[in-house]
Amino acid sequence: MSDPAGSRPVCAVVGVGPGNGAALARTFAKAGYALALIARSAEFATELAATFAEARAYVCDIAEEAGVAETFGRIRAELGDVDVLIMNAGTGAWGSIETISPGQFEAAWRTSALGTLLASQQVIPAMKRCGQGTILVIGATASLRGVPSTAAVAPAKAAQRILAESMARTLGPAGIHVSVLILDGVVDMPAARTHFADKPEAFFIKPDAVAETALALVRQDRSAWSFLTDVRPFGETW
Repeated sequence: MSDPAGSRPVCAVVGVGPGNGAALARTFAKAGYALALIARSAEFATELAATFAEARAYVCDIAEEAGVAETFGRIRAELGDVDVLIMNAGTGAWGSIETISPGQFEAAWRTSALGTLLASQQVIPAMKRCGQGTILVIGATASLRGVPSTAAVAPAKAAQRILAESMARTLGPAGIHVSVLILDGVVDMPAARTHFADKPEAFFIKPDAVAETALALVRQDRSAWSFLTDVRPFGETW
């Protein structure tokens, strides 16, 4: 679907850090995609982009409309139309209704729900013209149920999931696959290892495994698309 700006299909990853974002970049680069790596800060995304044959880093607050429009305009000019959009951005404002601030609540919603809306609106027109494309949301169990510590995160991720469902019903007939990948567990990252220092290896979700599942969803035949897919470590209680 990508236009002549590049010979490879384009995957835009929103929310690039050392966990899922980096793993998604590695996996889709190996699968032959040019990468648009979008993050709030430049350092990690720029260093990561330099490790791939065709990748660029973009600094963007995904919840700011003007910045999102400018960023995706640059992606189209420099890499081509986006074939796969992966929404991996999120905020970690953990706390109960008695401890979170209104600012934390709003920031979580703006990143997960509004960010998905803004980024998706930038890629949908080209996808519709070509009759194909994928928008993949990296979701969380918090989108399905609220517990005391997720008073900010759960409403934001739930709004994102419901938005994605609306999008899937709207865009599916146009050939655009919208899917949500629910992560039920703790992603293996340095901060998580420190916080859960007493947990065994099998406790953690491996980012590379998440990325492989994401690629499988993108490659699904349109006669058997998935909307909601959940993954968890084999020992997870659920």
